[in-house]
Amino acid sequence: MIQLGKKQKLQVLKKVDFGVYLGEPMQADVKEKVLLPIKQVPEQTKEGDILEVFIYKDSMDRMIATVREPDLQVGETAVLKVVQTSRIGAFLDWGLEKDLLLPFREQTMRVKEGQECLVALYIDKSERLCATMKVYPYLSLRTPYGMNDEVQGRVYEISERFGVFVAVDDHYCAMVPKREAQGKFRIGEVRKFRVTEVKEDGKMNLSAHQKAYLQIGEDAKLVRKVIDEFAGVLPFDDKVSPQVIEREFGLSKNAFKRAVGHMLKNGEIEIRDGRIYRRD
Repeated sequence: MIQLGKKQKLQVLKKVDFGVYLGEPMQADVKEKVLLPIKQVPEQTKEGDILEVFIYKDSMDRMIATVREPDLQVGETAVLKVVQTSRIGAFLDWGLEKDLLLPFREQTMRVKEGQECLVALYIDKSERLCATMKVYPYLSLRTPYGMNDEVQGRVYEISERFGVFVAVDDHYCAMVPKREAQGKFRIGEVRKFRVTEVKEDGKMNLSAHQKAYLQIGEDAKLVRKVIDEFAGVLPFDDKVSPQVIEREFGLSKNAFKRAVGHMLKNGEIEIRDGRIYRRD
């Protein structure tokens, strides 16, 4: 069976002026044949030869073969560049002559020309190959990572209910749970994370922060920077609401209190009258 969106080895059944017809058995029914255009046919090709090709559809929606190597096959993920946008979606360069459609409904954010995005390849209801940024079902659960490993991941979706969905190495399934997802994340950004849990099914939980005792110094730098932006006096102390802390620092309340405690101990700040003052 000739499979759309897959590489496969097919036999040359017939040579014609405009290319060669490929199929599985020599007795293949005409419906099981696919054309490899003449400009794609390797030199010295003859009937009976076996060629490895990729199957997709041309601009007329006809099944067609190519010897060119696509950047992904059905069920796989890859980072592709947007070459054009239109009223139906965006078109991506995936290594073939015909660009790949990323429909609006499959975008987790609106993409622009020149932008790179992580996508998976699927077959839509009209039996056409399309890309989707909703890559969760296509990511691997066979992670090679363990607890406290540092990994690099790409944010591909943000959920107010669950947290931040991340593709580690653009390939493995991971998430920053909502309780850990303080700070600003944006779809498409690549950043470092720490593995906090590997579940039985292979999914990873991540944190954008180091272990608490290592993170305090980084958080203190952030608090110090914000104090400087407020001309040396924060108009609140460490009893302020978690919402204000999240807005101003992108930290949890516990992380903020640890950073403030660290700075107090080092004599960098003082707290009085419901404010935090920088000590010069």
